[in-house]
Amino acid sequence: MNYPKIIKSFLDRLKSTTLQTFLAMLGILVGTASVVAMVSTGQMASEEALKQFKNLGIDLLSVSMSNKEYGPEQKTLSLEDALKIKNASPDISIVAPYIIHHSDINYKGTKLMGGIIGVTSDFANVIHLQVNSGRFISPFDRFVQYCVIGNGIYKQIKNLNDHLIGSRIYLGNTVFVIIGVLDAYPENAFLFQDINESVIVPIKTIGLIAPRFEINDIIMRLSSTDNIPAAKSELEKYLNFVAPNKKLFFRSSQELLNSMEGERQIFTLLLSLIGSISLIVGGIGVMNIMLVAVLERRREIGIRLALGARRKEIQWMFLSEAILLSLLGGVFGVIVGILSSLIIATFFNWEFTIFLLPPIIGFSVSVLIGIFFGFYPAYKAAKLDPIQTLRAE
Repeated sequence: MNYPKIIKSFLDRLKSTTLQTFLAMLGILVGTASVVAMVSTGQMASEEALKQFKNLGIDLLSVSMSNKEYGPEQKTLSLEDALKIKNASPDISIVAPYIIHHSDINYKGTKLMGGIIGVTSDFANVIHLQVNSGRFISPFDRFVQYCVIGNGIYKQIKNLNDHLIGSRIYLGNTVFVIIGVLDAYPENAFLFQDINESVIVPIKTIGLIAPRFEINDIIMRLSSTDNIPAAKSELEKYLNFVAPNKKLFFRSSQELLNSMEGERQIFTLLLSLIGSISLIVGGIGVMNIMLVAVLERRREIGIRLALGARRKEIQWMFLSEAILLSLLGGVFGVIVGILSSLIIATFFNWEFTIFLLPPIIGFSVSVLIGIFFGFYPAYKAAKLDPIQTLRAE
């Protein structure tokens, strides 16, 4: 096959039937652009979610507890027993038990929306909290009525006082002194309380707000993520010994990341399939244009056959034109899709990233669409009777 001549013939036809060719190519362009934009946007959205979660690290392990049955003699986990968890496994490096409590929060007569968390001083190190001003809870604040406020609480009260550090806030009926303000903390699925909308107090002081409190949540960092099942097993044995009436629920950041990665792959596949529907519609447009081309070029086909052209060459000529049409639409579709994903990333303030997979998928499918929907018109052109085509006007 003389491919330069085929390309020249395609370009000549592109000039003579510009509108028809453009409309056919537009279907492939829109389909390819939709695949690239949808898959790229989906991957960027997943990356943003994963990025917020990865900031915590993959070496986190948490355990939550609830009573197996309710009764008057339910043994609760003491703070001392919770801190001894570090000795349960050599893979545990830092332990931070915490207590979530909901009570009225008032500042200068203004009721605030949020929760209260009782923590140890290691809590900030375990979940990577950053202090914007002031300081965090220290080991010496065990029984002192000090507190640190999250960024969301800070935004609720920043207009009420220019100097928040050292000012007083009511948690229930108890007065606490603000000693620190935290930086904004990314949302994640690991903690059961939004840090931004929380007031953090020493864990031993929370008894002033909630006299009957229990330690039911513990978060810890592991020295190695290679042996998470073994660490869980050793931790479970220890907790079943010190608190036998508790049901245990474990979560590790590595398991959550693996789950989110699996969901992202399924999400990408679904978006690819949805975008491919537009490509199929574009492929039907290509087939329609090629059928019209066969009808219009019957005399040309007849002359070629009469001069000795083989039917296979006629078939490849029309099939090549369909593929070139799809290639052209695919190239422009990839460009439009990348620009669309850039606009979406800018609008949502995401980090823009060009992923290789979406353009490859979009472009490859556009070529396959050209081959699939261009085959029938090419086959029909090759089967035309030369005598009948030469008689055509």
